[in-house]
Amino acid sequence: MEILPKRFGRFGLTIHPDKTVLEAFRNPDRKLKGEVRNGTFDFVGFTHYWAKSRKGNWVIKRKTVGKRLRRTIKSLWIWCRNNRHMPGKEQYQIFCSKLRGHFQYYGVRCNMRSMEKVYEQAKRTWRYWLSRRSHTGKVIWEKYELFLKRNPLPLPRIIHTV
Repeated sequence: MEILPKRFGRFGLTIHPDKTVLEAFRNPDRKLKGEVRNGTFDFVGFTHYWAKSRKGNWVIKRKTVGKRLRRTIKSLWIWCRNNRHMPGKEQYQIFCSKLRGHFQYYGVRCNMRSMEKVYEQAKRTWRYWLSRRSHTGKVIWEKYELFLKRNPLPLPRIIHTV
């Protein structure tokens, strides 16, 4: 903790004394007796945790922090609600850019499940608010699926293998 502020200072960064904690993050095989922490921490939007790889080795995995996941889904909902009056093509382009930006930041290995949640909720959200554009009725799923074939939303994919 004495060295860390100096290292950050070289890059013009500071450490908040109330938010910074030195956390024990050990391989579960090498835990000390009496340690009860599960060894997870949140940093830059990801929850870092220990898990077994397919080969059976302990590896560090990352997933989107729950708060960030809910915040993203809520912000997509609010954006669709506030911009449902826009022409379809313009709305589609902006909505896709929002999804692409999320997937490019959170597209790390082992985070596919969280990105799929955002994708599914984005599809539901957009359908809901497209249905609210008119008094004539809802956009039925069959019609919406055809619409998505012509105007596909960006699919979540792994961008970074950190």
